[in-house]
Amino acid sequence: MSVHLVNPSDNAFGTAVITPRWLFVLAAATPRAAGDPILVDESLEQIDPETIKPGDIVGISVHTGNALRGYAVGKMARSRGAWVVYGGIHATLFPEEVLDLGEAHSVVTGDGDIAWGKVVTDCMAGAPEKVYAGGRIEGSEFLQARWDLMDPAKYMWASVQTIRGCPKHCSFCSVWRTDGQKPRQRNHQRVIDEIVDLRRIGFKFIALADDNFYPVSKTDLRLAREQNNTAKVEELTAIRNERFQLMDELSKLPRDMVFFTQITMEAGEDPEFLDAMKKANIKGALVGVEAVTPEGLKAVFKDWNYSGEALANQLQTFKKHGVHVLGSFIFGLPTDKPATFDATVEMAMKAGVTFAQFVMMTPFPGTVDFGRWEKEQAKDPAMVGDIPITRYWLIPSEIRPKMFTPHPTMSSDEIRERTQKVWDRFYDWSAIWKRSACTPNLSARLAFIFLSKLYRQMYAGTGISTDSARRKKSKRWAKWTARQCKKLFRAKPMPELPAREWQGTLQGAMGQAAYAGGEASQIGGPFVVIGDK
Repeated sequence: MSVHLVNPSDNAFGTAVITPRWLFVLAAATPRAAGDPILVDESLEQIDPETIKPGDIVGISVHTGNALRGYAVGKMARSRGAWVVYGGIHATLFPEEVLDLGEAHSVVTGDGDIAWGKVVTDCMAGAPEKVYAGGRIEGSEFLQARWDLMDPAKYMWASVQTIRGCPKHCSFCSVWRTDGQKPRQRNHQRVIDEIVDLRRIGFKFIALADDNFYPVSKTDLRLAREQNNTAKVEELTAIRNERFQLMDELSKLPRDMVFFTQITMEAGEDPEFLDAMKKANIKGALVGVEAVTPEGLKAVFKDWNYSGEALANQLQTFKKHGVHVLGSFIFGLPTDKPATFDATVEMAMKAGVTFAQFVMMTPFPGTVDFGRWEKEQAKDPAMVGDIPITRYWLIPSEIRPKMFTPHPTMSSDEIRERTQKVWDRFYDWSAIWKRSACTPNLSARLAFIFLSKLYRQMYAGTGISTDSARRKKSKRWAKWTARQCKKLFRAKPMPELPAREWQGTLQGAMGQAAYAGGEASQIGGPFVVIGDK
C-alpha cells in the first residue's frame, strides 16, 4: 500500500516556479505507518496510472481552476482500486460535487493538517468516512513541510507560510470567507526554522505564501482606538508586533536570500512597515490594485484603494522604500470602458510597477461576485452544451469561455483581445529592458528578463489566447524559458547553516496559524525581483 498526493494540472512545463506547498505539508501529516508518500506535481509531469495499485490511497487537492483535471485523476485512481480523497478550497466549497463527479470515497473540508492523518488511518483500516471536517486549526497545530521529499532541481522558488486569513472583504476573493477575516499567525521562530532548512538544500528565493502579509493597517489601529476597544487594540498590536519580529529575524538570514509576498495597497501608507520589509530582504510583493478608477474600485468592494494620480504616487512609495510591486489588475468590471485598458497599462508604467498581471474578471466560487452572478443566472441559465455556465470549471478547457459574466458595453472577445494587447505592451522587450534596470548586475538583469518573458508566456499566452496554435507556441516558449530561468535561480546549498544563529526569542509568539491558500491565489502567480541597484 502506498499513499499518493497529487497536484493536478493540465499544463506540464517540466519546471515549476513555486513549490505547491500543500503537497509537502500533507506529506508531513501522513502517518509513519503508511510510509513516505509519493508526491506528484502535474505542473512538472502528469501522473503515471501504472503507479496506482489496488488499496493505495490517493489524495488530490483541487481549486476551481484544476478541478476538472483533478476529477479525471480521481476517477482513474478509483478505477484502479485505490481509495480516493479530495481536499482543497474547491472541495471545501463543493464537497458533494467531488464525491459525485470525482468519484471520491472521502472529502476533507477546511484545513487538512490534522484531518489527513485520520483519513489515511481510516483508509488503511478499510473504513473511511465520507466527510472529514478539518475546520480552521490554530497555528500551533500547523505542520512544517517535508522538504526532504522534494527534488530542489525542479523548482525555482520555495514557499513558506507565515499567516492565514485576510481582514478585507474584496468581492472577487473567497479567502476571507473560507479562511476567515481574523489573521491567524504562525510563530516567527518556526517560520525561520523552515526557511533555514530550505536554504540548506539550495533555495535562496522564497515566497512567503500568505493571503495578506500586512494583516493590520494603521487605519485598523486608529479605528479601534477611536472606538475605545482596548481588547481589539491589544490584539491588533500583538499581531503587528509579531510581523516586525518575523521581519527582524529574516534580516539576520544569509544576505543572498530574496523574499516575495502579497500585501494590500494600504501598506503604502506605512513607511515603518515597508522599511522593515526592505531590511528583511522582502524584495517584492503582489499588490492588488485591481482597478485604476474610483468606479472600478467600488465595484469590487475595494474603495479604500487610491485611484488616478494618488494611485501612481502610492505605488511609487513601495519602490522608494525598496519593495518592488507586482501589480494585479482586473479587466471586465461593469465600469470598464475601451479606454480603461490603455489607461491601466499607462498607469502601471507611470507608477513604476516592476511586474504586472492583467486578468479577466472571473467569478470564483465562495465570493460575493459569484453569489450575485449565480443568483442572476438562476432566472435564465446560460448553458455550454449540457453544463450551466455557473459551473464553468466543468466545461472542457478547449471550449470553455474566457469570460462568464456579460459586460454592459463590450463583448467577451473584445475584452479578451484588449487584455492580450495590454500584456503584450507591458511585456514588450524594450519595456522589460527598462524595468530590468532595478537589478544590481548583468546576471541579475538577465534573470529578470527571462522571468518576465516566462511570466508573460505562462499566464497570458497559455491562459488568455483562444487560438490553439498560439497556446501551443506559448507553452513551448514557456518550457524553454523555464529551463533557462531554473539555471539562474539555483543557489549553492548551505548544509552547515545553523538554525539557532538565526532565531530570535519566543517573546511575543502568538502560536497562530499559517496560510493554506485560496481562490484569490488563482489569479496570482510567480514574481521575482533580483536585488536593488
